[in-house]
Amino acid sequence: MKMERTPIVMCKTDLDNLDIYVKRDDLLPFSFGGNKARIAQEFYSDMDIKGKNCMIGYGNARSNLSRALANVNSYRGGVCHIISPADDDGSRIVTNNSYMVHACGAHFHECEKQKVAEAVESVIQECELNGMKPYYIYGDKFGHGNEAVPVRAYEKVYREILEQEEQMGIRFDYIFLPTGTGMTQSGLLAGKLIARRSNQKVIGISVARKSEQEIEVIKNYLDAFSLENQILIEEYPEICVEDDYLSGGYGKYSDGIKDTIRSMFVCNGIPLDSTYTGKGFYGMLEYLKKNGIKNANILFIHTGGTPLFFDNIHLLEQGK
Repeated sequence: MKMERTPIVMCKTDLDNLDIYVKRDDLLPFSFGGNKARIAQEFYSDMDIKGKNCMIGYGNARSNLSRALANVNSYRGGVCHIISPADDDGSRIVTNNSYMVHACGAHFHECEKQKVAEAVESVIQECELNGMKPYYIYGDKFGHGNEAVPVRAYEKVYREILEQEEQMGIRFDYIFLPTGTGMTQSGLLAGKLIARRSNQKVIGISVARKSEQEIEVIKNYLDAFSLENQILIEEYPEICVEDDYLSGGYGKYSDGIKDTIRSMFVCNGIPLDSTYTGKGFYGMLEYLKKNGIKNANILFIHTGGTPLFFDNIHLLEQGK
């Protein structure tokens, strides 16, 4: 399954003296696209290389990665298990993504947030007892050992962005994105490191974690990628993660995020969701205003999540 190049388009905002562009990875032509379609492909390629035949993924009911993993599996034909924790408060919701995971025939395993390792171990043992060779996307049951694989996806995308810059005759001063697992930001930073673009900032707007925690996660990804590719990191590229726009945590949103989602759809025809891209785009706009950034070219990575846009379609209604 080949990942196509996605367009970069300019969008209208109420910020003066800034050119804001969006890389529309939501338009990838498989399973509603998005960053997790690219990352899922990397996991399946690695699974094949390692001679495994049973995919085990992990993600909340909102997870775009769970949807993409399940959908790639149903396209290929095979066995896929998704381990799904409850929200931090113990509650569970049903989303369009979780509907599609079930529709694609994945085996769904609910667990508590504090018992993920036990759930992973149980599913791995179940698969092995059934004669399968399981592949867990995060490595071992504690989530270690497979960090380099997803970084590959957006290291490739960074190269794509460089080519698009040349074709468009511009240079992006800032790249923004919603950052959750840290996989996408790590890939962009790996690409930036290889390209030696020290005059450009890659800024992740956190959708779940505090910045200190997210930065350590990203460092682990970069370490694994550099080791795999024999790249000497004398100094980490600047790792920028903003956690001022969490709005209460993962899956939570504010009036400002709702207004941003409404405005982007009405004015630009671009769907954003309240969990990832809406929070990321809102955080980017606030960051640009707060820091008084002017006369710059800004690129926002639209990481997908269109099914989640339709989960909260009512946010488009004024005053709701």
